[in-house]
Amino acid sequence: MRAARALGVALVVVVLAGCGSPAGGGGGSPAAELRIGAMFPLGGSVAADARDEYLGAQLAAQMVNDGGGVAGRRISFDLRDLESGDQAVALAASLHHDGVAAVLGAYSSALSIPAAAAVAREGMVYWETGAVADQVTGQAQPLVFRVGANGANLGGNSGRFVVGQLAPLLQRAPASLRAFLVTADDAYAHSVADAARASLGAGGVSVVGESVYNPSLAVPDWSGAVAAIRAASPDILLLSSHIPDGISFRRAFLSAGLHVDAFIGTTMAQCLPDFGDALGADAVGVFASDRPDRSFNAAGLSAEAQALYGRFSQVWQQRTGRAPSEEGISGFSAAWALFHSVLPAARSLDARGIAAAARGVDLPEGSLPNGGGLRFQSSGDQLGQNLRAAAVIWQWQAVRHSVVVWPPAYATGTIAMVPLPR
Repeated sequence: MRAARALGVALVVVVLAGCGSPAGGGGGSPAAELRIGAMFPLGGSVAADARDEYLGAQLAAQMVNDGGGVAGRRISFDLRDLESGDQAVALAASLHHDGVAAVLGAYSSALSIPAAAAVAREGMVYWETGAVADQVTGQAQPLVFRVGANGANLGGNSGRFVVGQLAPLLQRAPASLRAFLVTADDAYAHSVADAARASLGAGGVSVVGESVYNPSLAVPDWSGAVAAIRAASPDILLLSSHIPDGISFRRAFLSAGLHVDAFIGTTMAQCLPDFGDALGADAVGVFASDRPDRSFNAAGLSAEAQALYGRFSQVWQQRTGRAPSEEGISGFSAAWALFHSVLPAARSLDARGIAAAARGVDLPEGSLPNGGGLRFQSSGDQLGQNLRAAAVIWQWQAVRHSVVVWPPAYATGTIAMVPLPR
């Protein structure tokens, strides 16, 4: 995926360099601008995906600007390069000093958790464009919002998929199934695994063990996980990982001669092209829980969202020379929700007015180009989380070929290879 995006990154760099210029080009006096903060990692190993997410947000701003902006004001971005969590406080303070009322970011859960806290403490709205960890919106901050899926969505979907789809195909009662979890020891993976465990339990599936590993190692030691899986002899394995360690674990799993009836990546890592490219035939049959990307069935969207998705895809293709990425769709959808649905409804364009408008928006599922709707949780431990975020289940069904298999509204194929052949 990194190599495939090289051309796109090269083309996007020019756009990113002008971080203070109005989105979508054009001039305009400062008084005619509506400045929005942005915090993304623009260097390092995650730069390609983060740049895609930011480009999606830029294209949303461009389309809104082309339609007259927000109350006649053109959206422009005030961009900061966020490479580590300990930079978040200083960068948030600098954006506050610049007078922005809302900040978009920050792609990575490890960055978004401290960024959300720092931005909210400065009295600005934090608007998450992609990160999944529950803790982003789990900080009881009324100025923090996330449009896309969280860990509870991805993990919960995995458990519900086991109970509602896999158990019948296996001709087993859910209560007779035994599941085992393999989980990276970080906020992102734990939030997904916790939700998977809860939804499995609610459906009657027994979780017979969990192996937690250190994802910071170049190659994790899988011997403990392999031994524990062998001893537990589960029917279902649920892996909450990042891309490199997910690939490494799948290889270790097969090398050890282990077998389960279904292997599910509860995080989005297992359905990204890197997973299929690296594993080839060894990826075939594996499921993954994810946000929708360009391969989901857009016919499940409302007519307005289908047309918007078509416009976005065309502009993205013109800008990058490739189809929209998952991160691009996520960034575009989150930013469009803010720029098109929330800001025009705000009585004032300060943080308090924007947050109040966000809590009042009510869009049904299928209203956004990523398949979601918009209705933010107004209380509890996930304050500001979108209750209508979209998530899907994928399956690798041939070498380097995956399809969406659930839910039916967004499916592009049907479930196969249950039980898993190898």
